[in-house]
Amino acid sequence: MRLSVIIVNYNVTPLLRNCLVSLRKYLRETDYETIVVDNASTDPSWKKLVPEFPEVRFIPSETNDGFAKGNNKAISTAKGEYLLLLNPDTELEGFYMKEILDFADARNNFGCLGVRMHDAEGRFLPESKRSVPDMFNSFEKLFTNFKKNNSKSYYRCDIDEQVVAEVDIVTGAFLLVKREVYQEVGGLDESYFMYGEDIDLCYTLLKKGFKNFYYGKASILHHKGESTVKDEVYLERFYGAMHIFINKYYRTAKPVQYSFLKAGLNLRHQIEKIKLK
Repeated sequence: MRLSVIIVNYNVTPLLRNCLVSLRKYLRETDYETIVVDNASTDPSWKKLVPEFPEVRFIPSETNDGFAKGNNKAISTAKGEYLLLLNPDTELEGFYMKEILDFADARNNFGCLGVRMHDAEGRFLPESKRSVPDMFNSFEKLFTNFKKNNSKSYYRCDIDEQVVAEVDIVTGAFLLVKREVYQEVGGLDESYFMYGEDIDLCYTLLKKGFKNFYYGKASILHHKGESTVKDEVYLERFYGAMHIFINKYYRTAKPVQYSFLKAGLNLRHQIEKIKLK
C-alpha cells in the first residue's frame, strides 16, 4: 500500500466529513487507506460517518490522550509506505498526491513534507513553512510584529508561497513522512498533549540527517482552530508544549538560549492569561 492517511478527531464532525469527502475525491488514483482515531469526543455524531465512509477505519478512544498518542495509536495499525498526518479540519484541493509521492521518492534522505495552507478566507497560513525555534526568532514571534515580509525568521517569509524548498519545520496539519522513517525516529513524542509535537518531529528528523520540504505547488484548506477554545487550558497546553521543547533541546545544549526562551515564554503566557480576564 502506498499511503496511510492518519486523522485524529475531536468534536469536529462536520469538518471531518468534509475532509473525508476530499480524500475520496482526490485520492482515487492512489493506493491508500484512511484511519481515523476519535479522541473521546463529547459529541458522538462522528459515529454517523461510519456507514457513510465504509472504506475508512474508525478507532474510538475511551480517553482523550492528546494529538501525539492518537496519531501513534493509528499509525501502529497502518500499512502504507508513506504516512500522511492530516488534521480533520483540512481539505485536499487537487489531484496532486501522486506528484508529491513521486517527489518524495526521488529525494535522498527524505524526512517530511508539508504543503501550502490557507484559511477559509483564502489567507496564506505562515506556519506552512518555518524555522527551528531559537532565541532570536522566538522573541520576534512572541513580542514583536516588526518583521519584513521577505525575511527569514521563525516564519520563512523569504520563501515564496508557491515554490518547493527545503525548510526546517512544517505543520502537523499536513505532514507526509515515510512510515519506516517515522518509526526509526520514534514517531511523535507523547510528552506533548497538543501543540509542539510537529516541531519536535521535524527537528528530530533534521538532527538524524533527514531533509524536510515545503511543497508550495500543492495547497489545502485549513479551518484553523475550529475545535480550539482559547481558554486557560489552551494556554497551559500551548505554552507547556513550548517548555517541553526547550527543556528537551536547549536546557543542556544551549543553556543561555534556554534561559532567555524560558523567561520569554513565561512572560508571554502571563500576558495572554491577563487578556482572558
